[in-house]
Amino acid sequence: MATKTITLEIDAYERLKRAKRTPRESFSEVVRRLPMPAGAITAGQYLALARERGALLTGDDARAIDELNLTDQPPHIP
Repeated sequence: MATKTITLEIDAYERLKRAKRTPRESFSEVVRRLPMPAGAITAGQYLALARERGALLTGDDARAIDELNLTDQPPHIP
């Protein structure tokens, strides 16, 4: 199987390490278990949509996101 080397900051590495269910579980298995939003888009895709359609978020939307970011917690990984 092909592999890819990535760089993580120490805190991210420690979170990933703690998410392992067993010492033998690989980091790849942990990442595959993570909930990933199906509808996520890249920043480039977002900019293209914004240029095409206009702003996608209202000021209220942006403020709500800012408030949520202040209390953001890592996902619960059983």
